Amino acid sequence: MNKELAKLIEEFDRHIIGQNSNLRLLVTAVLAGGHVLLEGVPGTGKTQMVRTLANLLNGEFNRIQFTPDLLPSDITGSTIYNMKEGSFQTLKGPIFTNILLADEINRTPAKTQAALLEAMAEKQVTIQGETYPLSDVFFVVATQNPIEFEGTYPLPEAQQDRFLFKLNIDFPSFDDEKKVLKQVIENELQVDKVRSILDMETFLTIRKEIERVTISDSVIDYITKIVRSTRESESIRFGASTRASISIGKAGQAWAYLLGRDYVSPDDVKKVVRPALRQRIQLSPHLELEGVTIDQVIEELVGAVPVPR
Repeated sequence: MNKELAKLIEEFDRHIIGQNSNLRLLVTAVLAGGHVLLEGVPGTGKTQMVRTLANLLNGEFNRIQFTPDLLPSDITGSTIYNMKEGSFQTLKGPIFTNILLADEINRTPAKTQAALLEAMAEKQVTIQGETYPLSDVFFVVATQNPIEFEGTYPLPEAQQDRFLFKLNIDFPSFDDEKKVLKQVIENELQVDKVRSILDMETFLTIRKEIERVTISDSVIDYITKIVRSTRESESIRFGASTRASISIGKAGQAWAYLLGRDYVSPDDVKKVVRPALRQRIQLSPHLELEGVTIDQVIEELVGAVPVPR
């Protein structure tokens, strides 16, 4: 593993306890140039996780609390008339940053959701007919609460497809929860104490190195067969798109690089395939009634595809 990335992961683990796998997947997503949907109940450290990552990367961080009255211009920015200078002035919104936390994205109407998701896809924002590019490092982490649906606007499937990963944040184990409590009481769990490990220039250099990680034809074939199996399974109402194949491939490159390899193995694919497919497929109604989870179905589909040698 790259020495600086190894230090980043070590520091991340020290500040965010009990989420080892999710932390690595979050770093994988930002390395791959994708965005992440975080789902978890309140109080599980989602905001702390994202703010800590921003500090470790020495990147600019903004947070938007999504509410029913939030307007698209509250995210992207607007143009106002400056009476003193007698001209129009563009005020850029909080989306002009490196790492953006879209907190409770499902609490705002579809029009405002679309303004953010369009910027995620295009890496640019249009304000009053003028187009402004976003930062080279632009990473969105959107959160949603899985247990409270009153007054929410669920993300349409087409918009969920814009996220590279969907990560489920669970409660920590008994021992990990004790560690968190002890750190808070001893005033050690503070984001402003997190030291930066990388800068944006180094980070962009690492991204270019990741693009050179090799994916063999056999692994590409493996990824394609997995994604196509989601469209053919009777357990799934809507299968994954071609964008899912691309996401798994890019995530596999980043995961392999994180482990210090210059090629993608089938094991790398298996590691990233669940978070890459969770938000992209819908189970058949009868399976939902039986309590079958998306992760269980993905595991079965992946297990049925022959692993390349």
